[in-house]
Amino acid sequence: MNFKPSIVVSLLIAAGLASPLAHATNGMLPIGYGLKSEGMGGAGIALPQDALAAATNPAGMVMVGDRIDMGLEWFKPNRTDTNGSTGATAVAGGTYDGNGRPNFFIPQFGYNKMISGNTSLGVSVFGNGGMNTAYNSNPFNGSSGVAGVNLAQLFISPTWSMKLNPQNSIGVSLNIAYQMFSATGIQGFSGISANSSAGFNNPGTDTATGYGLRLGWIGQVSPAVTLGATYQTKTKMSKFSKYAGLFSDQGELDVPANYGIGVAVKANSATTVAFDVERIEYSGVNAIGNPMPFGAAALGASNGPGFGWKSINAYKLGVSYAMDSKLTLRAGVDHCDQPIQSSQVMFNILAPGVIQNHLSLGATWTLADKSEVTVGYVHSFKNSVTGTPPAGYGTNPITLSMDQDAIGISYGW
Repeated sequence: MNFKPSIVVSLLIAAGLASPLAHATNGMLPIGYGLKSEGMGGAGIALPQDALAAATNPAGMVMVGDRIDMGLEWFKPNRTDTNGSTGATAVAGGTYDGNGRPNFFIPQFGYNKMISGNTSLGVSVFGNGGMNTAYNSNPFNGSSGVAGVNLAQLFISPTWSMKLNPQNSIGVSLNIAYQMFSATGIQGFSGISANSSAGFNNPGTDTATGYGLRLGWIGQVSPAVTLGATYQTKTKMSKFSKYAGLFSDQGELDVPANYGIGVAVKANSATTVAFDVERIEYSGVNAIGNPMPFGAAALGASNGPGFGWKSINAYKLGVSYAMDSKLTLRAGVDHCDQPIQSSQVMFNILAPGVIQNHLSLGATWTLADKSEVTVGYVHSFKNSVTGTPPAGYGTNPITLSMDQDAIGISYGW
């Protein structure tokens, strides 16, 4: 495999700068990483298929061998907030379109190299999570201008993977994380902040860096059945100083831990079925999991209020079918628990991650030189959550709705 380091560096920079949003579906995390996995509903803990495998389970990298993958997705979310007009205090009545920015383009990249017969080194670069809203008509009373947030998380994950024996492999990734965040049009919340000067007057984009680990194992328990398990630590991030009055603990927004198990079954020579269960620990990050209000604590205070998201489980089922040596078809579904409770809808006008059900399709064409072209499509079905603001902020009902589509293409060799 001939691949110049300068090209790698250029791709890393492009992946970091080209898109300010990762495709948020299971809360703020994507259903899967790499278009092959996405085409199977995100399943991949026990079924590595490309050099993005480390994002799901680093043990899979040694199983994909020498490989390079790069791709681009077009992502189109649809976000809506509908507020009743009776008893309005914190929010204004009416329907508000959060699609001030309607389209996003998301790159992905993976590289893996076998350094011996049973050991590989690689790197996967991907959007790990994010959320975006932009309400050109501001739904918050006491605030002005475009209301919304933009959060993006980029992971660069150097990965070591090793086969312990022909049936078992292990792997570890160092997740080097970079976050960008900005918020506008939320001046009305400054009155409930411990630091009203930090985060409420459109301070612009702030950045944070951090690191964590992902560990994994894959084992073939029979000729037809493979199991996998993976665990990602909470990624400790530096603080958003410009938003010290908004996020809990003076601007701290860590990336939540997640873990899961998976199984892949070779039903016959052409058909593989994969199933994963993933747990995402949103409630383990104060800025995400603490409810609003949270006792007497103010925004930005130590252990202060957040978005009130619950930890969730995600269930992913996918199937691939090899039509022949040149064409493989894929399909999958993903279902996750609802992270946003009805009591937390007011603050989550900014982050309406309410989608629960997803359908995906995909295909790979193997070319004459053995390189591959893969396409994938994910439709996230519209879902809504209705509730009322916390006591003292009004009694009018608030309904958050969201649906989205993503389509992508990648090239691997």
